[in-house]
Amino acid sequence: MSNFEPNWYTQEAKARLLDQIAAVDKNLDGQLGFSVLHLESGQEISHFGNKRFPMQSVYKFPIALVMLQAVDRGEFSLDQMVEISPSEYIPSNGHSPLRDRFPRGTSMSIKELLRYNISESDGTACDVLLRLLGGTKETEKKLHALGITDMAIATTEMVQMKNDTIQYQNWATPRGMNQLLKVFHQGEVLSEPSGNLLKEFMSISTPWFDRRLKGKLPPGTKLIHKTGTSNTYQGLNRATNDVGIIELPNGEHLAVSAFIMDSRDQHQERENAIAQAARLAYNFWTSTN
Repeated sequence: MSNFEPNWYTQEAKARLLDQIAAVDKNLDGQLGFSVLHLESGQEISHFGNKRFPMQSVYKFPIALVMLQAVDRGEFSLDQMVEISPSEYIPSNGHSPLRDRFPRGTSMSIKELLRYNISESDGTACDVLLRLLGGTKETEKKLHALGITDMAIATTEMVQMKNDTIQYQNWATPRGMNQLLKVFHQGEVLSEPSGNLLKEFMSISTPWFDRRLKGKLPPGTKLIHKTGTSNTYQGLNRATNDVGIIELPNGEHLAVSAFIMDSRDQHQERENAIAQAARLAYNFWTSTN
């Protein structure tokens, strides 16, 4: 039960917040997509919330969720060992601590693969999970079966690395991503142990991850999230993203999805824009409660 009444905000207040988000976007040399969903009341605001943005490593979150569903169905077990060949390693210009630590190949459990995939954003681990799940089409099919259709998982990390424009095929809308965060938060698609494991991996804090959604939130604010970032070629960065669930002081929650597409701004400027937008949303929901 939410503390918010059905019409907890005026249209004027909502418009003012959206104007503030739009001002953050206007200062970017790129496109900001930003959507916030108050999970207890269903109230939301969106700035280009129905536009398609490349997910980059954000798509490791839905892939992990689909794998944990398969674990819950008994198709896999978390302690099941998986052989990983060097032929499965993504190229050196992609992020893969697994590849760097085990250059000759290795064997690891599905639980450890999930940790690499989420907590370390490892491209190789992601592709191995996709292989186990039967490929991108099967994974996307399971995702769409949850009612999340504003999202596409079309290529592996290996394929995505071959051309800078392929990443647009793995897309989500900010509102679509928030719907996935919602069904995850509600606890209806995963068992409690599987849900808690994914939350644990998504709560890992590093200086690299903490500059976006978490960057301007009050110290100690609880957050689970998944970032995504493309390489920058000839000054153009096609994706700087962060999606997650922020816990408010009263124990309620905001699903927040922030995507910046096709920007020539510096890395710090892109991250700061996401942090600014998240803090505006946080301030709005805490001040209206």
